[in-house]
Amino acid sequence: MATIVGSIMTSHVPAIGGAIAKGRQSDPYWKPFFDGYPPVRTWLDRAKPDVVVAFFQDHGLNFFLDKLPTFAVGAAPEYQNADEGWGIPTLKPVKGDPALSWHIIESLVADEFDITMCQEMKIDHALTLPLALLWPGGGDWPVRVVPITMNHVQHPLPSPKRSWKLGESVGRAIQSWDSDARVLVLGTGGLSHQLDGERAGFINKPFDLMCMDALVNDPQTLTRYSALDLVREAGAQGTELMAWIAARGATPGRLTKVHSNYHVPISNTAAGLLVLQNEDAALPKAA
Repeated sequence: MATIVGSIMTSHVPAIGGAIAKGRQSDPYWKPFFDGYPPVRTWLDRAKPDVVVAFFQDHGLNFFLDKLPTFAVGAAPEYQNADEGWGIPTLKPVKGDPALSWHIIESLVADEFDITMCQEMKIDHALTLPLALLWPGGGDWPVRVVPITMNHVQHPLPSPKRSWKLGESVGRAIQSWDSDARVLVLGTGGLSHQLDGERAGFINKPFDLMCMDALVNDPQTLTRYSALDLVREAGAQGTELMAWIAARGATPGRLTKVHSNYHVPISNTAAGLLVLQNEDAALPKAA
C-alpha cells in the first residue's frame, strides 16, 4: 500500500511569486520568511515523496461565485498554471496522478462526500508557489500532484470539523491505494489575514500560534470552531486554515514536528510553515 510520509502546511501569498521572480529572497523584508524553507528541503530529500496530495483554495481559475463547489478533486494527467492577474510569472505544468485521483474520488463518494470531479483543472498560486518554495529552481517538478480545492470564499463554508473529516477520508484512501508510492500531504493558505473591509490588515498572532501548536499536539481542538469563529479569530481570509486542518486530518500515524516558522507580515498576511513527519513511514536516517 502507499505510504504517507508526512504533511507540510504553508502560506501561499501571491507576493511570494514576485519576490522569487525578482530575486528578493535575501531582502530584509523577505529573508525571515524564505529562511524558513531550507530545513524543509533537507527533510524532503530524505522523505522522497513521489506524489503530493494538496488541499487549497481555487482563486477563480476554475470556479467563481456563480458556480463554486465545496470540495473538488482534480483527475487530470497534467495541470497548467495560468495568469491570475497578480503579475507573477506562470510556472511549468505539474504532472497529475489520475490513478490516485480516481481512487480518492471513489473513496470520498463511498464516504458520502458530494464532490466535484475535474478531469481538467488549472492550478493557481495556492499550489504553484508552495511547490516553488519546496522545490525551487523553476525546473521540472519531481512529484506528481492530486489537487483538492476547498471553498473558503463563498458562504456557507464547510466547517473545520467537516474539513477534518474530509482529510481523514482522503488519508484512508491514500493508505488503501495499491501502490508503493510515497505520498506527501500538503495544506496551503493563511494564516490569519483579512484583505478588505473594516478589519483589512487584521492579524491575530496568538490565535495563529495556538493553531500551529494544536495541529501538532491536539488537532481536533480546532474542529470545535465554526467557520464564522475562524472569520472572527483569523479574519475573512483566515478561513484558509481549514486546508491545514484537512491536511492534518489526512496524515495518520505517530507524528513529530520536524520544523516550523512564523513571520508577520508578508503582504498583510501572517505567514506560517509547519512540517510533520510520520514516524511509521520508515524514512532514512539523517546523515
